[in-house]
Amino acid sequence: MKQSNTSVESPSRRAAHDASREGNRAERVNRIVQDLRVVFRTVQAHSRWVEKQCGVSGAQLWAMWELFASPGLKVSELSEALAIHRSTASNLLDKLESKTLIRRERGGPDQRVVRLYLTARGADLLARAPRPAQGALRHALFELPDSILLTLQTALDQLADAMAAPDTDAALHPLSEN
Repeated sequence: MKQSNTSVESPSRRAAHDASREGNRAERVNRIVQDLRVVFRTVQAHSRWVEKQCGVSGAQLWAMWELFASPGLKVSELSEALAIHRSTASNLLDKLESKTLIRRERGGPDQRVVRLYLTARGADLLARAPRPAQGALRHALFELPDSILLTLQTALDQLADAMAAPDTDAALHPLSEN
């Protein structure tokens, strides 16, 4: 009797194949977890290095850079530029103001509007500060092609959804801040 060319996979062979695929999947998941650790620790290490070099955190340095680039920003505009919550920006500014690196000015017809500026001391610190002032992660992301950024954004959105991340405000706090 002639055998058919159609191959039917035996249950034991299918189980071995599935286990191999699952093993590859587990390896891939472990690699992604490790890569995420590298990214987070690199951001944290960069911020510690920045703080050691100039006495401000990475997020504070980025805020100062934004004020240098656009003097007179409002807190809401700064928080938008830094992609952080307005209250987080206010706390960050309190620390910079206590070090006399920035100043807040009220002016114009609406005295409620506060404009933000670097002080001379802040401008001097920024001139000597390590680069990139916007942080290692942001700098690395800007180096990636748009196609990779889109893929990464889509994948991270799906990951956050899969985790059912309860802390939606987490997106509005810098990695480098406590």
